Amino acid sequence: MFTGIVTDIGEIVSVSPRAEGLRRVQIACRYPRASIVEGASIACAGACLTVVGIGEAAGRTWFAVDAAAETLKLTTVASWRAGTRINLERPLKLGDELGGHLVAGHVDGIAVLIARDELPDMARLELRAPPALARFVAAKGSVALDGVSLTINEVVGDAFSVLIIPHTLKVTTLGTLAVGREVNLEVDLMARYAARLIEAQDLGSRGGRITRIVIRRQQSRR
Repeated sequence: MFTGIVTDIGEIVSVSPRAEGLRRVQIACRYPRASIVEGASIACAGACLTVVGIGEAAGRTWFAVDAAAETLKLTTVASWRAGTRINLERPLKLGDELGGHLVAGHVDGIAVLIARDELPDMARLELRAPPALARFVAAKGSVALDGVSLTINEVVGDAFSVLIIPHTLKVTTLGTLAVGREVNLEVDLMARYAARLIEAQDLGSRGGRITRIVIRRQQSRR
């Protein structure tokens, strides 16, 4: 579990194919080498990935992760190349401050930046969400973009906007995000579960109506 508060910007060192559609990604970071262990989870541009190797090179710590077919399909990991910079976050610990919102690191899909306005004290980003995810995006709700916890400003159809303060522009990759770029999108967990509960209630209601109709028809035949 994460909070969407980025703690470092990593750099892709290498991407190499592995067996069965896997890709091994090596990422340089500023985390202390001793603080990373194999099997640990790190949110990489919002995608929770498992550490499978750690080392040091050129005075920097690096860790390696494997990206499977589902991750490559649903996230921007497939487009990572040597030199790509990505937001990093270590998992939440008990007692840590919950500065953003609860983020699972399970990317739902890819959003596209369709407009960017530079304002006096911040930047306004407008993005388009995949149609299947647009219903989970609500004004004043939360969303994670490339692992960054943000509050949604406005929603129009499948497009939504967020306002980025100077600090966030400085310490995350959102500062260099250009129109046309894709970002990993994770919708709010509460929105997802609320939608599922409503769907379950609707299904139960329809099921109840169908049962009553069947019973009436059976009774009328007697």
